[in-house]
Amino acid sequence: MASSETMTLADKGQRIGLRLIAKAGGLPGLKDKDVRARVEKYLYKGAVTGFKAQTAAGRSFARKKASGDPARPAPTKPKKTFDLTPTEDQQMIQGVARELAEEVIRPAAATADGERTVPDEVRAAAADMGLHLIGVPAELDGIAEERSAVTGALVLEELARGDMGIATAIMARSAVATALASYGSAEQQATYLAEFTGENPPVAALALQESQVLFDPFALRTTGRREGGEIVLDGVKALVPGAQEAELFIVSAEVDGESRLVIVTAGLEGLQTEDDPAMGVRASRTARLHLEGVRVQEDDLLGAADDHRDAVRRARLAWAAAAVGTSQAVLDQVSEYVKERKAFGEPIGYRQAVAFTISDIAIELAGLRLVVWKAASLLDRGEDASAEIAQARSLASRHAMWIGSSGVQLLGGHGFVKEFDNERWYRDLRGAGVLEGMLLV
Repeated sequence: MASSETMTLADKGQRIGLRLIAKAGGLPGLKDKDVRARVEKYLYKGAVTGFKAQTAAGRSFARKKASGDPARPAPTKPKKTFDLTPTEDQQMIQGVARELAEEVIRPAAATADGERTVPDEVRAAAADMGLHLIGVPAELDGIAEERSAVTGALVLEELARGDMGIATAIMARSAVATALASYGSAEQQATYLAEFTGENPPVAALALQESQVLFDPFALRTTGRREGGEIVLDGVKALVPGAQEAELFIVSAEVDGESRLVIVTAGLEGLQTEDDPAMGVRASRTARLHLEGVRVQEDDLLGAADDHRDAVRRARLAWAAAAVGTSQAVLDQVSEYVKERKAFGEPIGYRQAVAFTISDIAIELAGLRLVVWKAASLLDRGEDASAEIAQARSLASRHAMWIGSSGVQLLGGHGFVKEFDNERWYRDLRGAGVLEGMLLV
């Protein structure tokens, strides 16, 4: 094995996979032989085959017949008491995401942000670990024994602690797979979701955002009208991650006076992309998706209007979880920096104003994390979490941005230059409280 100094990102990804194989054996949730076999398949593949570049050209989603009802992840088994402590399974997955963030994502973050692209080995490391299948049930060859917003939030938090832009890029695929598993019909799952469990899962994106002031995901300008068994889509979706390489989209559109989700495959006539660089999450290479008379089958309507509302709320919670992760990265760095940076013969952390700022960052971060975990736990219990999700959204939009700004301020001139991560974290946190779609728990 290569030394830590010379180890490549590919080596690190393989090492994490091997460690996870060793850890996974005794976990209660993996006693189900189908779930365990699926997890081991992805991990073993990542450990022995190395990394492959993503390709986006020419995939055909052949429509397949299906009998019976669609498969859904089983609801989370409620705890006897309201307890936000992650389960042993969740802690294991959280630990794996943390290692991936620290050893693979963080070292690649600055380059990925500057070049607006995620290295192939980083994408492959996440895919080989099956992270895009955390919302897909085992009976559909996924790795989810039960649907858990808590698990999704924990994973996003850890990945965004490495880099929010890369986390958005690699988990965009997961958002689409989770939506198909949660809302799709049996035919849609057989046609589209099956592709995500194969050797070469498609690049995909959840496109809800539109480029308008005070965008409201329930007052969409993208429309779909019915014509002879088809739906004709017109509109523009903004800030779509990886749109130029994506092979499958789930877009939101107003159909019959209601906001709905629609499955759209790449290559359809009238479907075009336009580069749409953003201030933050630049590694996800956002683009606009133009739909001009794009025709899809009526069968490509995904779920019902209630499912669209559910997706909007879960996406907002996902962004709040990502804000928690990046805010934690800020706190980790500035806590050490103020101990090492000296002025007037002593560490600047001895100054009351600096110490109070660090304390305020920790307080606001703890509050945001608590609300995110509570909202996710309520979703898993099948209870109404709309108030808690709104609180998480509000806290992320106000305090996460302040945390990012304070990180820049505490580093002084160092916080303003790209040599340090803080200016990137600040840009990412500016968007976490306003972006729609892209991610899903």
